Amino acid sequence: MNLREETPVKPGKSPGAVSKIPRRWMRPAAIKLLSTLFAALLMLPASAAQPNIVIILIDDAGFTDLGVYGSEISTPNIDSLAASGVMFSNFHTAPTCAPSRAMLMTGVPSHRAGVATLDHLRPPEHAGHPAYHGRIAPDVPTLAEHLRQSGYSNYVTGKWHLGHTPESLPVARGFDRSFILDASGADNWSQRPYLPQYDQADWFEDGQRGTLPNDFYSSEFLVDKMIEFIDQTEPGKPFFSFIGFQAIHIPVQAPREYIERYNGVYDAGWQVQRERRHAAALARGLLPAGAQLGPVPEELRKWEDLSRKERELSIRSMQINAGMLEAMDFHVGRLIDHLKDTGVYDNSVFLVLSDNGPEHNHPTADAGFNLWLWLEGFSQDIRTLGERGSYASIGPEWAIAGGAAGSLFKFHASEGGTRVPLIISGPGIPASGILHPFTFMTDLAPTILELTGTPRLTTGPAFTGRSLVDLLKGNVSSVYGPEDAVALEASGQSAVFKGDYKVVRNLDQYGDGQWRLHNVANDPGEIHDLSAELPALFAEMLQDYEQFSIDYGVLPMPPGYSGAQMIADASTRNIRAKYGTILLAGALGAFLMLLLIVWLLYQILIRIKRTMRHV
Repeated sequence: MNLREETPVKPGKSPGAVSKIPRRWMRPAAIKLLSTLFAALLMLPASAAQPNIVIILIDDAGFTDLGVYGSEISTPNIDSLAASGVMFSNFHTAPTCAPSRAMLMTGVPSHRAGVATLDHLRPPEHAGHPAYHGRIAPDVPTLAEHLRQSGYSNYVTGKWHLGHTPESLPVARGFDRSFILDASGADNWSQRPYLPQYDQADWFEDGQRGTLPNDFYSSEFLVDKMIEFIDQTEPGKPFFSFIGFQAIHIPVQAPREYIERYNGVYDAGWQVQRERRHAAALARGLLPAGAQLGPVPEELRKWEDLSRKERELSIRSMQINAGMLEAMDFHVGRLIDHLKDTGVYDNSVFLVLSDNGPEHNHPTADAGFNLWLWLEGFSQDIRTLGERGSYASIGPEWAIAGGAAGSLFKFHASEGGTRVPLIISGPGIPASGILHPFTFMTDLAPTILELTGTPRLTTGPAFTGRSLVDLLKGNVSSVYGPEDAVALEASGQSAVFKGDYKVVRNLDQYGDGQWRLHNVANDPGEIHDLSAELPALFAEMLQDYEQFSIDYGVLPMPPGYSGAQMIADASTRNIRAKYGTILLAGALGAFLMLLLIVWLLYQILIRIKRTMRHV
């Protein structure tokens, strides 16, 4: 018996136009079911399709650096993403870039990922240990590797800083296309390094060394490349886009028109700036009512003690920093416009964040570093500062103003070094303003996988971070309970978060190696040490840190360790290696010239004496 009897051909229809529908599907109940399913499909939102993921990672932006977080810097495109999504007021990262990026890419602690610290901050005693290899461990999948199994095309441009061996480049770790910098930073106008530690600027296009164009400016180029990659995506296929901007890492550099938009803005100095930013964050509800500014290290300069020339240079440097961030935002706007023009914006989830707090290092204040700048051809002429061929940095005083939520800045585990902006916006993300619960960098990988419906690859370790999707949708008030401990460590800078509390220890440059306990829910400035008032909690959280160290292979820092000294020593070695012969020849030439001058003066004196005798 043929169960697929065909319906009769209606008058006027040719046999070829007949729809062969089984009679059992034409029954009333079946028709009703099909109609319901069809109606449901029509009512599904666009977000039912796998969303594109766009990560915009700013380098060294402080908690209050974005306009929407209380800054005077114009960031309208990022602000618009915040207005349509969610801002986080209590999001934390590692205090340095590579460990943060490793956690973002893997969802596990930086030590488990194999990137416990920066290569040039790793003491010799830690070399060879699995947690300190400086590249993502081969048994730890990246976010791109997870997403690839779910049909995503994966692209990355900009700072990678997770290894440039063939097996650790992005194209070996799940990315389809890449144009990346595998270093802690580089010049923003040309293909050259920014520190003596680097012989060259390590740019890679896919699996080969890349060459930058002559008209290169980092923020513009990285967006151009990302647009090029996205346009290669097969129609209907979702993509993961990761842009690691160089803004606003040192050297701060920007086109003149952006710099001059901030003429006069910073003339009152860094303390006034810090107070303004703090007041703006309080007014916006980003900080708890009554929160006070954290202490300022005694070593930092006071604005009133600077000479007129020093003030002018400092003001100009901060203008460049602001202009660099605004220029980056402009190019983010170009990416947004392109996604809108190509019809994929409405199905794209954006994550905007910083990798750690603001950069405090001030290399241009060091005479030895200025020698290297001169040898490399960098200028510090204030008339062209920030433009092509120049080199500027803002220093610790402006940096502490940028991290006005808390104390200190990058390279330190204090709130100023680890509490940074995070914005999430896109389909399925309600525009719900500010979320205050504690969140951490390792939470982003599981969040992205849940948003995209991607299962975690089981070949690697389980995530330690937690998905924020229920928090974003308002289903829960927090993803961590009062007994959940979250720890971090980078070059001895260490912290544990638990409920409203945090234990923290900072070593150099501005730390003393002592553990302290703070209630950062109401004291983000870390002013009040509660270790004596809450000894049981203090001891419990120190034990949490010890367990974290055991579980993830955190090694103790050698006695007398100084990251700043390691950087200085490495700089000296590299300057000697690269320019030693030139410097020696120059010194010898100067010595011979001095001898010649002395000899000539001696001859002149002899002649004078002879002349005097005849007189």
